[in-house]
Amino acid sequence: MNGSGEQLERKTKPEDVRAGPAGDLPRQAWTLLFELMHTHMRNFPALAAEFELSPVQAHVLRQLGEGPLAMSTLAAYLSCDASNVTGLVDRMEARGLVVRRSSEQDRRVKMLVLTEDGAALRERLLERIFEPPEAICGLPEEDLCALRDIMRRALGAQ
Repeated sequence: MNGSGEQLERKTKPEDVRAGPAGDLPRQAWTLLFELMHTHMRNFPALAAEFELSPVQAHVLRQLGEGPLAMSTLAAYLSCDASNVTGLVDRMEARGLVVRRSSEQDRRVKMLVLTEDGAALRERLLERIFEPPEAICGLPEEDLCALRDIMRRALGAQ
């Protein structure tokens, strides 16, 4: 939906990618997977708002669960200027979700670390993020097992 609540028309329809040469199967599979994720992620701003977070803050919380992160690395991850990250981190720090610490290797480098409150909020946020959409829940168990196994293999091949 756009800002006025109108349904946006999808540019790529699943039936468009099914009809193609057999050699194009990787593209077809990837297009369908991307379309499913894109459709599901349209709800991400509303999901983040449930936790009084902006979508960018929700992405930061998810990223910080992997351990301390340099602010410069976060800026690169978000594809934004370091000054934008400073404001973002200021707001998260004011909420008690993150703290800045000097890097042990280079005191000039500021590392972001989740607080206990930030880790707890991250956990609740991930619970909601990982709730599968109806399109997945409605699949038969055999299809779900096959999809799970295929995705495990695809992720293992990276």
